[in-house]
Amino acid sequence: MKQAKNWLSLLGCSLTISVVNIVANSHAATGVSFSNALSFPGDTTDLSSLNGGSGGANVNRFGFFSDLYYDRHHNIYYGLGDRGPGGGLISYNTRVQKFSLDVDSHTGAIANFNLLETILLSKDGEHFNGLNPQLLNGNKEVLGLSLDPEGFVVAPNGNFYISDEYGPSVYEFSSTGSLIRAFQTPNNILPQAGSTPNYLDGRGTITTGRQDNRGFEGLAMTPDGKKLLAMLQDPLVNEGASNDGRRSNNLRIVEFDTATGLSTAQYIYQLESLADINSRIPGTANDFSATSQGRSIGISAITAINETEFLVLERDNRGVGVDDPTGSNPVGSKRVYKIDLTGATNVSGISLAGTNTLPIGVSAVSKTLFADVASLLTANGQILPEKLEGLTIGPKLKDGSYAIILGTDNDFSVTQSGSSTQFDVCTDGTISTQVPIDSGCPTGQKLIPAYLYSLKASSTQVGRFVPAAKVSEPANLGGLALIGLSSFWLKRRKYS
Repeated sequence: MKQAKNWLSLLGCSLTISVVNIVANSHAATGVSFSNALSFPGDTTDLSSLNGGSGGANVNRFGFFSDLYYDRHHNIYYGLGDRGPGGGLISYNTRVQKFSLDVDSHTGAIANFNLLETILLSKDGEHFNGLNPQLLNGNKEVLGLSLDPEGFVVAPNGNFYISDEYGPSVYEFSSTGSLIRAFQTPNNILPQAGSTPNYLDGRGTITTGRQDNRGFEGLAMTPDGKKLLAMLQDPLVNEGASNDGRRSNNLRIVEFDTATGLSTAQYIYQLESLADINSRIPGTANDFSATSQGRSIGISAITAINETEFLVLERDNRGVGVDDPTGSNPVGSKRVYKIDLTGATNVSGISLAGTNTLPIGVSAVSKTLFADVASLLTANGQILPEKLEGLTIGPKLKDGSYAIILGTDNDFSVTQSGSSTQFDVCTDGTISTQVPIDSGCPTGQKLIPAYLYSLKASSTQVGRFVPAAKVSEPANLGGLALIGLSSFWLKRRKYS
């Protein structure tokens, strides 16, 4: 697929929004069309303090949307940032962003993003931090306050449920960001070197459990608020052919009971076949290898439609991002699927070590294509970002359809060298440059932006949608509306 190169408008501080409605092409599910996009410059900051420092990358630079959540009862959105810049090597207090967004009731087009509140996550007055466990705690066997938040939902009582990749873990926080409890992760999911926990290293050291940086990437809640579905980004390190999760397409969804905090089931979600993904890549020189199936291909988000059906965002690791600022590598997969847990086998006690084939009598969740996002973006002149990571079902529109909101994670536009030195990534769409953090990009280049996209999905395509239970009134909402004079407005930037 060709990458769109309209970088002058997409990277600039000003943004012109166009509303384009098209019929989905033959490679996409019918009933879903592209509405529009918002672009956020990479140096945009949130409402946290600079703490007297002059730099922003590791203090208050935007880095979400690692996940999205829409509270339709109060018309409020939440965006989740992950562990921060530099891949867990720079100190960064993890946080949640609360914002408002206008959605056109006819077209689904989004406008007027307004940041309302930045909520830092803490335990007993100490901040959770994106530093990896070795750097934060001096011990890779201790998780402590290391947190790589990736999935987010709001409980009926207004508390936050957040899933983490490091553990992997599921936590409950108050609406002000204070830890309430941790859920109990099943033993077969926990990363271990033999019988010793290890929250940092990868295969070769880790012998069982989640792959490194492939923990609970997505989190969804059933509409009644009784169950959470935490979804691993990729298969377990020891499952698949040759006991190698990179060769498997069978990843796990872990079900939790919100009352007890215990796991009640595990289900298998099967990633799209490598052959089908490679068939969409021109030629063979850039095909994904056999060890890319469960490593370079994975899921990024899950959101509930009803008690048993969910939308899942599945993607490859290609597209515009800190590793490929000009988008030169061909993209194979950026898709949303509808899945159904009905009839899926509880595999809590079943190991898939040594095989890519499900045992006789074991059924994965059913799965159908909902939207080929890559095709929709390409057809509408948009670049293809690497990390499409946020997904939520937005407001119901006048004609009965729904706005489907997706967001990207731009990694704070920060990368690192082999010696773990961090750099800002700057580009003009054709060339890229790495510069010291916060030193400023070369003339004509800018940091990689983040994006919000709106798709319009017909009521037939969405199916039986059941809204989540009404949450408690957000605290200080009236006052927060005034705080909406955020850094966006102070910089005279209006994203509409």
